Amino acid sequence: MTTDTTKILVWDAPVRVFHWLMVLCFAGAFVTSESERWQLVHITLGYTMAGLIAFRVMWGLVGTRYARFVQFVRGPQAVGRYLASLATARPAHHTGHNPAGALAIVLILLAGAALTASGWANYNDLGGDWVEELHEVLGNGMLLLVGVHIAGVVVSSRLHRENLARAMVTGRKQGAPSEGIARSFAWLAAVLLAVVLAFWWSQWRSAPQPADEARLTPPAASVAVATVS
Repeated sequence: MTTDTTKILVWDAPVRVFHWLMVLCFAGAFVTSESERWQLVHITLGYTMAGLIAFRVMWGLVGTRYARFVQFVRGPQAVGRYLASLATARPAHHTGHNPAGALAIVLILLAGAALTASGWANYNDLGGDWVEELHEVLGNGMLLLVGVHIAGVVVSSRLHRENLARAMVTGRKQGAPSEGIARSFAWLAAVLLAVVLAFWWSQWRSAPQPADEARLTPPAASVAVATVS
């Protein structure tokens, strides 16, 4: 890191909204995975994850500087060098994603895509019991990846003396003024959030309602009268 640094805008608004929506969707889907009562919530959050991943792939191709895959995806050697630097007094600093964090993000996106695809197949009774088992394995695998990612964020935050989780809220990190991005694309983040909320609303509106037993089942007295008649 250069000595002439300040708080600069690194993460655009779509990246931040995507990140926290993914956190919410995966956590909610994992918690409701074993519940019949909350099955629609589980399915809705799974479909939302699939849409979010599709958006992130698109934004990783045409988005702002630090959102693009070509900027942060590196090979195994770069990951190894970065991990080795963590044991030194001055670990390598990256304005955007570091190579290890980038690897975790790519793996989470791939696991998320496979998880939602297997969930869709299982819900539509395609492939038999092995698809259900695969879906469960992928869910646990993604939970492990998320845990490793969180641990990496904590370790990197301490070593670099910057709060990486807060940066994913504010969008700002320490860096040279020339390294910051010019636009946040808040309007696109608002559109993304609006689409997700509209989808959730439509799912809730179309959800099957519990049967009104009082209306469908005649009172006991009426049954008795009908029987006597």
